[in-house]
Amino acid sequence: MEHRHMDGAQKSAPKKRKTSWKKDPAAVKEDILTVATEAFAAHGLSGANINEIAEKTSTSKRMIYYYFGDKEGLYRSVLERVYSSLRETEQALNVADLEPIMALRRLTEATFDSHVKNPQFIRLVMIENIHNAEYARKSDVIPTLNKAIIDKLADVCARGKASGVLRDDADPLELHWMTSSASFYNVSNKATFATSFGGRLFTTEGQKRIRERVVDMVLGAVVVDYRPRSGG
Repeated sequence: MEHRHMDGAQKSAPKKRKTSWKKDPAAVKEDILTVATEAFAAHGLSGANINEIAEKTSTSKRMIYYYFGDKEGLYRSVLERVYSSLRETEQALNVADLEPIMALRRLTEATFDSHVKNPQFIRLVMIENIHNAEYARKSDVIPTLNKAIIDKLADVCARGKASGVLRDDADPLELHWMTSSASFYNVSNKATFATSFGGRLFTTEGQKRIRERVVDMVLGAVVVDYRPRSGG
């Protein structure tokens, strides 16, 4: 009798079901993307496990496929999300009313800061480069996000050349390459660089100086008679 009573209790216990997607699908999609971003950044596309992602979210594997199609669709959506997050600071920065040199300084600082604040973006881009940008190329969103910063730099370069404060060979794409390469390396190679040479450059003061050095590098390449703030 006792055994049957326990069986009955077990059968009558309600199962825990994930039904919050019915109430707020937008929140559930964001939850999935947050968990998936951590998984893909840590393990890559092939190493991340959809079942484990589902276990850590408020929904099911079936609903992940419902929203994103398949694992690759989820990965592409994660890429688009981290690119969007990275570009938010730059896009929110209105430099149209600033004089060209200050505008270029502000854009360079914003790009440096957005990389520091988005280490998952760095890891995912490293993974995407391993895949030869296969999934980024399939996105209609990423090129638009990246074009916005080039357009801002193009406007700054045009105004700077017209006023004579920027060199005639100032090129927005080259400036973005310079800024991004230094900003990316600062995060992507932090562990190995600090292991080899110590962590002095990654202290609060060290990062402040590196940020200013990156600005000097970019402005020094295109500003006529540029004098760096950071000194010799």
